[in-house]
Amino acid sequence: KDPALPTVGQDVRLDNRIIDLRTVANQAIFRLQSGVCMLFREFLLQNDFQEIHTPKLIGGASEGGADVFRVDYFEGNAYLAQSPQLYKQMALMTDMPRVFEVGPIFRSEKSFTHRHMTEFTGLDIEMTFKDHYHEVLDVLDGLFNHIFKGLTERFAREIEAVKTQYPFEDLKWKHPCLRLKFSKAIALLRKEGPAILEQRIKEAASDYDRKILEKHLASVKEHQENEDISTEDEKLLGIIIHKTHGEDLYIIDKFPKEVRPFYTMPDPTDEKWTNAYDVFLRGEEITSGAQRIHDPQMLTEKAKAWGVPPASIQSYIDAFKYGSYPHAGAGIGMERVVMLFLNLNNIRKTSMFPRDPKRLTP
Repeated sequence: KDPALPTVGQDVRLDNRIIDLRTVANQAIFRLQSGVCMLFREFLLQNDFQEIHTPKLIGGASEGGADVFRVDYFEGNAYLAQSPQLYKQMALMTDMPRVFEVGPIFRSEKSFTHRHMTEFTGLDIEMTFKDHYHEVLDVLDGLFNHIFKGLTERFAREIEAVKTQYPFEDLKWKHPCLRLKFSKAIALLRKEGPAILEQRIKEAASDYDRKILEKHLASVKEHQENEDISTEDEKLLGIIIHKTHGEDLYIIDKFPKEVRPFYTMPDPTDEKWTNAYDVFLRGEEITSGAQRIHDPQMLTEKAKAWGVPPASIQSYIDAFKYGSYPHAGAGIGMERVVMLFLNLNNIRKTSMFPRDPKRLTP
């Protein structure tokens, strides 16, 4: 950075996005974004997936909970889809064994973090399986290998252009990638995390930073094996896995039931766990998925327990009454994949016209 040149902050850049997008680095970022979608489609079409398009105006919250936009719909209300989840599962019950979608996702989360937006692009897959839901993990593993290999080989010029403005270390990944059970990931966090945090505490630039690190250190030492991991825990675990395994891409499997949606299949051997998984890149989640419940009675009971009125998703529940297949899938945040592949510091850099609680223009 040349101190003689003026510095332009992110908000000013976003307010003047048309000019901002003319930079060489930004042109490269959005060519890489296009490449992610191209490679996503390419791999799935090669593996017998079918592209579908599902509604974004729906009659009930697709994920449960309060993080949903409600809109006026003639004499009643509708909701903006939090994901295509229910519809991609329903598509499988029509004898489409493997489906995917590229489309908008809406989340009414009042979050101002570096990785959250109220509207983003979802890359979704769903598929039936024959013997075990890990068949879906194999597909996801192959998918990300195809995307990252394709970006590295076909978009080398764009990657170098981004590096001129935002220098970063190349992504390290293996195929197949590392897989950890949630409980094992927590054990690794507790074992390796304190030493890293203690070193950071010694190097802390201020008392404020030191206190935050000390609080995190205390929580890591006391972290229970079935307690959800925070954003800071995720980042720390990413550093640990990079150090111990030399990988930036990994999968954590068997999440606790309390932190997964109502339609997630419980682990048949221990109900405190689920057949659910997340994919992480450089210590941040890029994909969330699971085996889904395909039994209508169990699905109804779980919906009630989560406060989702079964009547609002009755057509979804009914889809499993006419014969159903064991199935699983995942949702991938496209902008987050681009951000973390390029190791950028904010997701708004990888959204052409980002939307968050304070930004609706341009």
